[in-house]
Amino acid sequence: MRIPFLAAALAATALPASAADRPVLTVYTYESFVAEWGPGPIVEAAFEETCGCDLNFVAAGDGAALLARLRLEGERTRADLVLGLDTNLTAAAAETGLFAPHDHDPDRLDLPVAWNDPLFLPYDWSYFAFVYDKTRLPEPPASFEALIAAPEDLKIVIQDPRSSTPGLGLLLWVRAAYGERAPEIWEGLAPHILTVTKGWTESYGLFIDGEADMALSYTTSPAYHLIAEDDDTKAAARFDEGHYLQIEVAGLLASSDQPELARQFLDFMLTEPFQAAIPTTNWMYPAVTPEAGLPAGFETLIQPDTALLFPADEAARVRDEALAEWRDALSR
Repeated sequence: MRIPFLAAALAATALPASAADRPVLTVYTYESFVAEWGPGPIVEAAFEETCGCDLNFVAAGDGAALLARLRLEGERTRADLVLGLDTNLTAAAAETGLFAPHDHDPDRLDLPVAWNDPLFLPYDWSYFAFVYDKTRLPEPPASFEALIAAPEDLKIVIQDPRSSTPGLGLLLWVRAAYGERAPEIWEGLAPHILTVTKGWTESYGLFIDGEADMALSYTTSPAYHLIAEDDDTKAAARFDEGHYLQIEVAGLLASSDQPELARQFLDFMLTEPFQAAIPTTNWMYPAVTPEAGLPAGFETLIQPDTALLFPADEAARVRDEALAEWRDALSR
């Protein structure tokens, strides 16, 4: 296989000097962000028009997998930025000592909560929810307790909290809503769980294929079906306990050899070209509302009566205990 390798090497040396000299900004993110239907391609093209650089997205699983990879690589990481952690992981990420301050004014953000984290900068947000098909489940459960009381053949798919930010969000949702009753809730939910997948893509695919009645996703997920597919049969079940908030963030690696370019990307992340792409590619609420507002269809989404969210340090403190409760219930 040396001939193809040599040909590729010669081709690389033949590149124009301007292309060969372009700095590379490496951003670790999750798989759905860089998918052809995700925001990655739009963001890459728009940023490269202004930066005179090559933006290199590296998919590294879901948010929890991103943090695990950074812990493994430490200061040797190739990443200049990580995009895809959330508030359930930021305290643990900060403890690694790998991140530098973002130096941005939080007042420009449009979030349902105040933001004051000096290391991590939000780019989108939504609420966790169970999505269902109205034609298959016309009367969905309206609480975790109602889901537990439903016939056992009502099946849900969820994600593994050790590798998936929605999976971890579900653990904290149950804990925030029920406190010390969380083990009891998990024991009741266990018979309804069809399977636990590594990430969101696999579980949502099972739901779309009709393998499960409900999938752990977001209150904003039905907007995709409505806007992209002209399908109004998908909805998020409104739970009486409230819904847990997810805020996704980006962070600058202190070891980056392109710190100025990385800060330029963080600036760009809060501008119109990036933020306007979020609603109809990542199917979340943007951290800064575009000038034109949200796309038609977003007004149909449910709005939780109660927003649940642990502060980042408390989320880190209860994570291991909540994970043990989940694991014990599902292993019985």
